Amino acid sequence: MLVVHVHVQVKPDQVEAFRVATLENATNSIREPGIARFDVIQQQDDPTRFVLVEVYRTPGAPASHKETAHYQKWRDTVADMMAQPRSSVKYANCFPDEQGWG
Repeated sequence: MLVVHVHVQVKPDQVEAFRVATLENATNSIREPGIARFDVIQQQDDPTRFVLVEVYRTPGAPASHKETAHYQKWRDTVADMMAQPRSSVKYANCFPDEQGWG
């Protein structure tokens, strides 16, 4: 599994519009066969900051996700809502794992 954390800071006047667009994207994303989990989390002490936690089943699943209509709609919709460019960090899943260790 590949886990990606996408860090987003939204302009203060765009928080609710970003939430709506992002929740729509997440709802559609979890229906993709290559996505095991898709969480949208918002920082408690700074509501302009979000992290999208995307868990992919295969190495090729992120590229497939970016080709979907719902991702492209989200990308274009939220582009001007961001206070700074979004960033991402990729992680390898350690626990639980496919070997049955967890």
